[in-house]
Formats: sequence, structure tokens, C-alpha cells
Amino acid sequence: MSLSNNHLVIMAGGIGSRFWPMSTPDFPKQFIDILGCGRTLLQMTVDRFDKICPHENIWIVTSAKYKETVKSQLPWMEENHILCEPCRRNTAPCIAYASWKIKKVNPESNIVVSPSDHIVLNTIEFQRVITGALDFTENSDAIVTLGMKPTRPETGYGYIEADLTYASPVNSEVYRVDSFKEKPDEATAQRYISKDNYFWNSGIFIWNVHTVVNAIRVYEPAIAKVFESLTPYYFTSEEQNKINEMFPMCENISIDYAVMEKADEIFVYPADFGWSDLGTWGSLHENTSRDAHNNTSIGPNIKLYETRNCIIHATEEKKVVVQGLEGYIIAEKNGELLICRLTEEQRIKDFSAE
Repeated sequence: MSLSNNHLVIMAGGIGSRFWPMSTPDFPKQFIDILGCGRTLLQMTVDRFDKICPHENIWIVTSAKYKETVKSQLPWMEENHILCEPCRRNTAPCIAYASWKIKKVNPESNIVVSPSDHIVLNTIEFQRVITGALDFTENSDAIVTLGMKPTRPETGYGYIEADLTYASPVNSEVYRVDSFKEKPDEATAQRYISKDNYFWNSGIFIWNVHTVVNAIRVYEPAIAKVFESLTPYYFTSEEQNKINEMFPMCENISIDYAVMEKADEIFVYPADFGWSDLGTWGSLHENTSRDAHNNTSIGPNIKLYETRNCIIHATEEKKVVVQGLEGYIIAEKNGELLICRLTEEQRIKDFSAE
């Protein structure tokens, strides 16, 4: 596998409102250092592909209003590799736009599509799995999605049902997908994890450019028609104006509904590399280091006394002292302070709008 043919598409257009006050619609979670490590989630996503994909083959699809933020966080990136959506149309048009543009510059490309706001704790294992998946798709019509081995009956993720009775002869860790499952209720999630062939749907996809373009042509011809018609304008001064004109015509549909649930050659690569989509403060608490009392503290000067099962995020230069709390989120940013029970965090979106 030639690294020069490996391309990475990072989807970075989400609004990430559940991490208020750290994130806002104008500055969503993919652009913040939510782990307190000196790197934003977008930068960390790029970092973990260092040995897989050269920088010149990385593409960011984002909202037009985030373009300058992307440029400031990835200053080495060529401007024509930042693809600006004029409006939100879910992941199928986003992926189609990137795929047709990549096809024009490299018709032999092998592509990974990744969200920008997930975390991976074991980068070495992540790189091994991604490399194996790219080898698998390089010269085939296969579409591969990464399935995360579940650790709990999670109701916030979709699931993948795999046929584990027969591994691919090309890669013994890859299996056919039997079906995709919507986010389940608690009882259904318990049933899924009681079996060994159900995996969390990570939203990370691997395919070659011919495969994804042909799949969109077959299953979403109207979307394909839009981006095929724009081919003469890619990498020209007219591209953005044409995208602004044509992109809103696309159906608002996810790649899961548009392609994954319809195509035949769909495979899952079960993996376990410490993954989370960081959708909530609770998921951040679960996927970061905790003290002996199950507290997560992110910030330079946080003191805890008689406190359990809390997450405290205060990275600005202030002293924070917490005493006598159990099961709370405490987060501070730009003069806004959140104190909320972890069990009530679904209400944070409402709080942030007040």
C-alpha cells in the first residue's frame, strides 16, 4: 500500500452544543482542548493519522463559518483542502463533496473518513487497524466500517450486527455486516452486548474513491449528479460560489442511510483501541483518568475534598475548590460557570440557550 494514495477526510462541521460552556455553536467541541492536553480534538485527530496519511492528502469538511478556525489550528493546510459547506446537509453530501474532489486530483486514492471530535486512547492499535482496513479496500469494492467492541449497554450509539461465522480470506479480522441498528433503548442495548457479534458504530469508514463514488451514484443519484456537475470547478476560483449554489440542493441524509444500509459489499472491522465519540460530559468523565474517588479533574489548580464521581473542567488560571459533592459536572469558560448533576446533563443544551 502506497501512503501517497492514502487520503483522510475529516468531518468537522458539527456544533457540539453539549459541552457548554466549553463549547458553543460559534466554537464547537472539535476546536477546543477539552482534555487539557494542549491539543484540540481536531488536532488530535490529525495527529493520530501521522503514520498513515501525508499532510498534503488531508481534507477538512466544515461549515463556512469555521474556516478561519480550521486555518488557525492547522496552519500548514492548503486552503483548497478546507471544504466549506454553506449549510448543514448531514454526512452523505459532505462525504460526496470530498470524494469527488479527491477523485479529480487522485483517481487511485484510498480514503478514510473520520469525525473530528472523537478520542482514541491507544494510537498504535488504531493505526494498525486503519492500515489493515486500507489494505483491504485498496483493490476491492469493499466498504469497511470500524466496529467498537462495546463495554456497556450504551443507548447513545448505533450498533453493527456482524456475521462472525466467516472471516474474510483477505483479512481474518474483517467480517460481513448483517445489519445496522438504530440507537437502542436500555433493554435492547443489554441484549446486544450479551452477544459477541454486536459492535458500536464508530462512524469511521474506509473505501477507495471508485467504490464510494459508484455507491453514491447507484444509491443517491441526485447527490451524485450535483457533485459530478461541479467537477470542472474543483480547484478553481469558482468552486466556492458553485458549491454555495448547488450544495443546498442535496438531500439532508447521513451516509449510513444513503449508502451503508443499502450496499452489498459492507464489512466491519471489530476493534478495541479506547474509543469514544465524546458526546457528553459523562463520556469525557468515563474516558479520562480519575482519582481514587472516581473524579476527573482537568485544569491546573483544582482541589477536591470529600467529593466523589464528579468531573471538574476549569483550565483557565483560577483556583477551584470543591467540597462535599457527588455526581456533578463543574465546568467554567469565559466567565460562564456550569454546575449540574451528571444525571441531568441532557438539559445542558437548554441551559446554554438561556
